Amino acid sequence: MTDFNAKNVLITGAASGIGRLMADKIAAQGAHVILWDVNQQGLDSLQAELQTQNRKVTTYTCNLTDRNAIYATAERVLQECGAVDVLINNAGIVSGKPLLEAADADIIRTFDVNTLALFWTTRAFLPTMIKRNSGHIVTIASAAGIVGTAKLIDYCSSKFAAVGYADALRVELARQQLNIQTTMVCPYYISTGMFEGVKTRFAFLLPILKPDYVATRIVNAIKTNRTRLVMPPFVLTSYLVRIFPTAIFDGIMGMLGISKSMDEFTGRTGH
Repeated sequence: MTDFNAKNVLITGAASGIGRLMADKIAAQGAHVILWDVNQQGLDSLQAELQTQNRKVTTYTCNLTDRNAIYATAERVLQECGAVDVLINNAGIVSGKPLLEAADADIIRTFDVNTLALFWTTRAFLPTMIKRNSGHIVTIASAAGIVGTAKLIDYCSSKFAAVGYADALRVELARQQLNIQTTMVCPYYISTGMFEGVKTRFAFLLPILKPDYVATRIVNAIKTNRTRLVMPPFVLTSYLVRIFPTAIFDGIMGMLGISKSMDEFTGRTGH
């Protein structure tokens, strides 16, 4: 079990959405939550909220598109807070545009936050975990890292990369026989506002997930050292359907409404 009590738990993208909910739940279990976000106002309000509950919290404004800023902020954390016991790479952004409508800067930013930041934060905090032979690295990926869909080409690509990162990291740490846990999370759409406007055809199979439910499931998955959490479980069937010819696979995805799920997307740019 991963015990949060008296542990340093760092969460990126913590100022809103799932990150904010996880921060509240983990802090309530006695952790010192170290919260990163580019949104200073959101961090300030969350810090004030947690401090009124006598929770231990430290916040840092950090732009995850800036590798040097990530390394500099990580160094501050190590100096001011000590070793990080649990690293939760939660931050993510989406543009929700067709490939030719997305600006080059949009695509680069998506990969900077959703993919490359995973490498920089892990490279910053993993050495200390290795020295202590203890730690837990969490990757909040997405069901969009398992199945691609229209108007999410950059997002899906970045999350496919996140899934590959999490899988390979798990294997690499195991090969080194290190006592460092990993958890990969792949949720379907969540009603945080980040994917406002998305539709699901069969809600009993692929519901739009409630934020508090998702945050609770993730926290429990980390505590129990679960290596993979996919929500809802029906998403796992996509692995089986991939054995069919592409035309059949695409037909099934279309029948389920996944291919058209972004047609009415309005959304916002972060969570």
